[in-house]
Amino acid sequence: MDYFSGKFDIAVIGAGHAGIEAALSAARLGCSVVCFTINLDWIGNMACNPSIGGTSKGHLVREIDALGGEMGVAADKNTLQSRMLNLGKGPAVHSLRAQIDRREYSKYMKNTLEKQDNLTLVQAEIVSLNKLDNSLWELKTQLDCVYHASCVILATGTFLDGKIYVGDKVYSSGPDGMFPAVGLSESLKKQGIGLRRFKTGTPSRVNRRSVDFSSLEEQKGDDRVVPFSFSTKELPQNILSCHITYTNEETKRIIMENLHRSPLFGGVIEGIGPRYCPSIEDKMVRFSDKERHQIFIEPCGLDTEEMYLQGLSSSLPVDVQEAFVHSIKGLENCQIMRNAYAIEYDCVDPLELRPTLEFLHYEGLFGAGQFNGSSGYEEAAAQGLVAGINAALKVQGKEPFILERSGSYIGTLIDDLVTKGCNEPYRMMTSRSEYRLILRQDNADIRLLKRGYDLGLVPQKKYDSFLHKLELIDIERKRTESTVIAPSEAINKMLVSRETSALTTGCKLADLIRRPQLNYEALTEFDKNRPELPYEVFEQVEIDLKYEGYIKRQLSQVHEMRRLEEKLIPEDIDYKDVINLRTEAIEKLSKIRPRSIGQASRISGVSPADISVLLIYLAKNGKGSAENDF
Repeated sequence: MDYFSGKFDIAVIGAGHAGIEAALSAARLGCSVVCFTINLDWIGNMACNPSIGGTSKGHLVREIDALGGEMGVAADKNTLQSRMLNLGKGPAVHSLRAQIDRREYSKYMKNTLEKQDNLTLVQAEIVSLNKLDNSLWELKTQLDCVYHASCVILATGTFLDGKIYVGDKVYSSGPDGMFPAVGLSESLKKQGIGLRRFKTGTPSRVNRRSVDFSSLEEQKGDDRVVPFSFSTKELPQNILSCHITYTNEETKRIIMENLHRSPLFGGVIEGIGPRYCPSIEDKMVRFSDKERHQIFIEPCGLDTEEMYLQGLSSSLPVDVQEAFVHSIKGLENCQIMRNAYAIEYDCVDPLELRPTLEFLHYEGLFGAGQFNGSSGYEEAAAQGLVAGINAALKVQGKEPFILERSGSYIGTLIDDLVTKGCNEPYRMMTSRSEYRLILRQDNADIRLLKRGYDLGLVPQKKYDSFLHKLELIDIERKRTESTVIAPSEAINKMLVSRETSALTTGCKLADLIRRPQLNYEALTEFDKNRPELPYEVFEQVEIDLKYEGYIKRQLSQVHEMRRLEEKLIPEDIDYKDVINLRTEAIEKLSKIRPRSIGQASRISGVSPADISVLLIYLAKNGKGSAENDF
């Protein structure tokens, strides 16, 4: 017999990285929220690598923080080691990555959800979801408890009909030995929602005391630690080191001789895996000419001896895993605590979603995270934040919140998913953005913090601190333009040593900083009146000075694209009525239902000629002036 457990504005199914941000953002915006998880003790679990950030992913975390999300704050409080990646390249690709104490992170997130006003946290598996005649959604748990909600956010991660593969062993499971969600998939299919199978995997975990670190390369954290959150005042500390080792010819031999036992190459696994995070057996086949592959041995926490073998993801049988792990330097006698596995799960085609992450044809139903076909904790959290915000705004009858791809990596991520779709688990990369010089991680607050404040997710204190930072940046920029450095033997000796021309007359500090060979640090002893300011102030001024021309050029491109983004397409348009529009374009536009001309122009199969035809049609039908768009 069913038991009615209550009505909420928003129900969130899942409490992984997407579900956490969705539930918190909606509750913080004043909506009543219920968040369901199969196990309360595994909220925010890092089922794969115990880290947050990385190339392009660090950008996402800082953007989440600028908008008022929680991931950056939680990461800073539970950091074991912090490193800034790609420092040898330009600032557009600098990316923060931190090793995280995975259990402490989970405990922190659980407690944050527990303490949040307007939020009810429930351990339960949702087995059915139905739309009622009164426009509410009905959710039923495995224990026949019934909940009603105006909006539902599906943040199911890899749990949806999850199956684990290890060699010829296949069984139903969620990640890390958790129960899978076995009933919800069928319920969604009954609603008419199409699902598909994706796959991901994870490597073995080994006991720290069985690893021979004396033969390994130590990788320490950075001397200057940068936090993820713009509000973090007490900087994280580097507590533990990571270590590096490599596969070898013996590792390769073991794997190649056992490929026939791999469910991936034997055709047992139907799901499509991530191209940019392949298993070790996949790497051995795809990069057969490579002599070795790098393996990172990473700590999982302070109160555990588990070490994560990044780069050794596999679905080979246990005996093969043991053999190839033990063939690697430093791991010859290691004790495997958890075996590697592949996991297959149900997800949706993101082309079924709007830029708000609401389904096109199911009002009040949203998707977020790996359910949308993406991979990664950071990608999931970013989508969860946007889905939670838009569900709350929908309940409150307010305009939706949409991030443009020209203004954020989150906008790029979502636009790629809902406009281009994905045939494999989508991973964010800096190369996916055509505006990456202005979408740096260091200026995420400058780009997005006011939007978070306007939404009501960024507190006044954080916003005031941000305004003060902007003021300091402006003052310092003006100082560099007015400060003149006189020629001297000392400065000329330094300039020549750095292979840049000596001074014959006074030179503005700003012009010296603009030189590729120089920076603030090199000019310290000659800049006598430099004020005591936070590092990030000098960082912003230096980047603005050095890349001024490139930034202006990219901003001009953004302005041109924004004109097309602002030209909205009526939701009820029938593309069959648009004369001279090609058949393929009609099919693609009718399926994806782009919000704007800008989004339409990025759809595969829609040509520039189709866009011109569409602009003319909109102009003739009183929806805009086509002549102003050429």
